[in-house]
Amino acid sequence: MKRYCLALDLADDPALIAEYENYHKAVWPEIQQSITGAGVENLEIYRTGNRLFMLMEVNDSFSFEAKSASDAANPKVQEWEQLMWKYQRALSHAKPGEKWILMDKIFSL
Repeated sequence: MKRYCLALDLADDPALIAEYENYHKAVWPEIQQSITGAGVENLEIYRTGNRLFMLMEVNDSFSFEAKSASDAANPKVQEWEQLMWKYQRALSHAKPGEKWILMDKIFSL
């Protein structure tokens, strides 16, 4: 099983952060299906201030390219992504339109 770590920021606004967290207490079933159907076995999101950290554990069937293509063709996923942009802010080094940025592992014990 592979593990990926990704980062993203939120708008630095306590009310918007609270709304974002509320959406993640009851993620739409179609979104959960798109995640698990892509080969994601475990996904966790952590927050400190307005910085988010996502930990994904995936099986051998997972690929970022296939997940991206599947999401682009799924109207419900696109609706969710548009909604989430209200709260999310790309990192300063992100490419245009890029949300979650893959992190480099720099230490392991």
